[in-house]
Amino acid sequence: MRFATPEPIARYRAERLKCRTLADISCGIGGQTIFFAQQCESVYAVEIDPKKIEYAKKNCAMYGLDNVKFICGDALDPKIIEQIPAVDVVFSDPYRPAEEKERLVSCLLPAIPNVLSAYGEKTKNFAFEAPPQMPLERITFDCEKEYISLDGQLNRLTLYFGGLKQNDRLAVALPAGEGLVPKYGFLPQIRETEKMKLFAYEPEPSVLAAELIPELVRTMMQMAGPFMGAFELFRVDKKRLLLTSEAMIKQAMIKNHYLVLKVCPFEPRKINKFLKGMNVGSVVLRAGVKPEEYWEVRNEVEKRLKGKKTVHLFVKGGTAILCEVLFKD
Repeated sequence: MRFATPEPIARYRAERLKCRTLADISCGIGGQTIFFAQQCESVYAVEIDPKKIEYAKKNCAMYGLDNVKFICGDALDPKIIEQIPAVDVVFSDPYRPAEEKERLVSCLLPAIPNVLSAYGEKTKNFAFEAPPQMPLERITFDCEKEYISLDGQLNRLTLYFGGLKQNDRLAVALPAGEGLVPKYGFLPQIRETEKMKLFAYEPEPSVLAAELIPELVRTMMQMAGPFMGAFELFRVDKKRLLLTSEAMIKQAMIKNHYLVLKVCPFEPRKINKFLKGMNVGSVVLRAGVKPEEYWEVRNEVEKRLKGKKTVHLFVKGGTAILCEVLFKD
């Protein structure tokens, strides 16, 4: 279940890969297979683990699907491959270790080059799932790299080959279904700043992974108009990045839109005193605090808060940035 594809992503992928016939290599318990079968005329589902393929059969049956042929065996075994006819698309969700110090393409099994070679006579259109923590520079194939955020968290990376490749890279935010692709031509020079402005914007993690911040900023500048000022880059730490501006806009590839309430020294007791007068009840601590110190700091910041608002607290060096989320659902 830990590695099963979440339904919004499975549905999105199935819509993108909709075709007549599809082979789902390493189908697991069928979380993605179900939605392929809803979009395609016929699906060939291959899985080496007999227990998993039995679960996949039951899961598809629960959805009333009868257009899936299940094949138990090694996806690279010639005897398995010969059971699959020419198809429009091959999708592979390969095995990868649960934990690694560094995510590498070479750790995927079956290996991408081996699948491309083994099924090259079946189709030229391939899609592979890869670990989303894998940065662009480690992916050397000629393919589209699609990073997907789900509910504000980086969740999936899909690599598209052949006729499925539409862009060099793509950032997608689900469940909204919005996307961002590279733009060629003028892109704004993004100035870095140490000064937080009135509004702060936290980009979707898929935008960061796909290295599409310039494209996002250009879109935001077009929405804000020429008289609203620039958007600048504010690096909180190695993991956290914000855009800041005097302009207030709503953009679909922004995870959180913030009103900046206060910038002050990171002194938990004084911050707590300030928040008591702001109708705040809870604080989301967005700081690189040592794990053993996290709850001590958070408890001190939240001490006796009884309001209804939630504030996000970012910490850069010794400076605290207190932000209130705008545009709540």
